[in-house]
Amino acid sequence: MIGRLERFLAFSSDVTAYSIFELRGTGLAEAYLATVEEVVGRQVLDALLDTYDAAVAAADGGGALPDLLRRDLFSDLRLGPIARNLVKMWYVGLWYELPAAWTDAYGALPRNVAFTVSAAAYTEGLLWPSIGANPPGAKAPGYGSWAQPPRIPAVPEQTMPYPTGTTTTTTTTTTTRRFRR
Repeated sequence: MIGRLERFLAFSSDVTAYSIFELRGTGLAEAYLATVEEVVGRQVLDALLDTYDAAVAAADGGGALPDLLRRDLFSDLRLGPIARNLVKMWYVGLWYELPAAWTDAYGALPRNVAFTVSAAAYTEGLLWPSIGANPPGAKAPGYGSWAQPPRIPAVPEQTMPYPTGTTTTTTTTTTTRRFRR
């Protein structure tokens, strides 16, 4: 049987678009799992992971998993806000207070307040590699790196599928803006 941490990492990987290896590399997987359990409780967390497991089984390795997660998990009135908080937690290292409508429907939770999970959560947030930047005040790129303009890699051509079954090729260009003082 797969353990809770492995199930949590599999879910997190599917909803953040980062591999389990990359998520483990943050060093925060255990802290994030513990945070969710402390805030919403073991039963609710297990319900979220069970819903995820059911969606994976129904997708059967096909491309339907994102649609199933959107329908069965992210649209669920009880589990959806928690799932969205998990994604935000991986990216910015904060647990956000669940919406008032959630609290009205399911009850107040003592730890359901906005807070930073740990000191490392800011520097290890997935936001920084996603935008190709270092977190300000941490992980400095080196002395004098500010003297050169940032290197923004070209976006490769991608084939984008459309619902009709046709595909098209698109190219994205980067625009540089100059601001006056």
